[in-house]
Amino acid sequence: MALDTGLIDWVAEAMAPIGTVTMRRMMGGATLYLDGTIFAISSRDALWFKADGESDAAWDAAGCPRFAMERRDGSIASMNYRRAPDDVYDDADALREWAGLALAAGMRAPSKKAKSRKGEVKKTGARTTR
Repeated sequence: MALDTGLIDWVAEAMAPIGTVTMRRMMGGATLYLDGTIFAISSRDALWFKADGESDAAWDAAGCPRFAMERRDGSIASMNYRRAPDDVYDDADALREWAGLALAAGMRAPSKKAKSRKGEVKKTGARTTR
């Protein structure tokens, strides 16, 4: 499945009044960031917004299904992303409204610690870790 660059360009254009959208390619899609905070993914020719326990009720009320995929063993894996409502594809105000909910979820998500290579010394704050 090819990356839908037109969709990503639309998101970047619509979100420009709020901040800068950047992307990182992943498995045929892309992870989208607004000023460094993850807020969406583009996959399966659709936009999927970041969600969490605090925002799930709003996504459920709008009928936005959770991102899910079938694994090789037949089990279903889901991620905390919700399919964007149809109006975000042609209404910049709607896109910014829903993206704001997703951005808040992204900001609430715990940050991942930087990985270090074996034997490499990393400095975190005032302490040095190995």
